[in-house]
Parts: sequence; C-alpha cells; structure tokens
Amino acid sequence: MNKPLVLILMGSESDLPVMEKAAEVLKDMGVPYDMDISSAHRLPEKTAEYSKTARQRGIEVIIAGAGMAAHLAGVIASHTTLPVIGVPLKSGALKGVDALYATVQMPPGIPVATVAIDGAKNAAYLACSILSIKHPEIAGKLEALREKTRKSLIEKSKELKDRQA
Repeated sequence: MNKPLVLILMGSESDLPVMEKAAEVLKDMGVPYDMDISSAHRLPEKTAEYSKTARQRGIEVIIAGAGMAAHLAGVIASHTTLPVIGVPLKSGALKGVDALYATVQMPPGIPVATVAIDGAKNAAYLACSILSIKHPEIAGKLEALREKTRKSLIEKSKELKDRQA
C-alpha cells in the first residue's frame, strides 16, 4: 500500500492544524494519503479536477475540511461517487455551526458523511472503517486499536477505584 488511498483536502492553509490530525491518524494506521489545499470557491477548477480524477488515481475515500460556508465537501461529492467525509471547521462568528449545517445538509443523491466540528480524527477513523471493507489489514488495525482503548479504560477505571479505597 504505497499509493494514497485517502485524499485530504482543505479550503485554506488556516485549516491545516485541524486537518493534520486526520493525517496523523492515517499515518498511525498505516494508510497512505495525499493532502492539499483546494478551495471550492477560490480554486473551483482544481477542486473539480481532484474530485473527478480521484478514483483513477487510486483514491478510495476523500476527507474534506472547511469552515464558514463550508461547501468544499459538497462540491467534491458533486464530482465523484467516492465516499466523502466532511469536517466542518470552527471559524467565524458562528464558530463552526454554519460549517456544520452547510456540510450536513446535502441534497438527496449527493451525500456527505459529516463528523463533529473540528472532528478530523474521527473523519480519519471513519475513512479507515470504510477502507476496512476492502483492506483486511486496516480492519485488523482498527480492531487492535479498539482493544487497546478498551484495556486502557479498564485499567483507568481500576486505578480510580483503587484511589477511592
């Protein structure tokens, strides 16, 4: 798996600190990805081209993060039938609520899976879940991660109970 399976796009450089969290998860999971800036409004041709050619380049899932008007994920979804996961980003006077509404309220036939405001990590985990259908090695890593999390929480619970005794 050297060829990118996930494409991470963001509307501007200011989105990078949040969207890098998705990249970190994918890297930890061993999922190759490509990441770039491509604004739906300021670079519409580039965004459309990325979307239209993603499948031919081997991309299987697209994660798109944008704030305010947040049309990036929807524009991408209008140009591809690949799964698109929208990450509404906290920005502007409405602190991401406008981005959440714009990302989640898509017309029938052009779906965008949407995570929480600034939820780039969960977008990456969702991308891994989608990829796990076809890639058993990713499924195994997700299962191992959940087991590790489960064991960690059991231990934390035990520590808490021990401190109370």
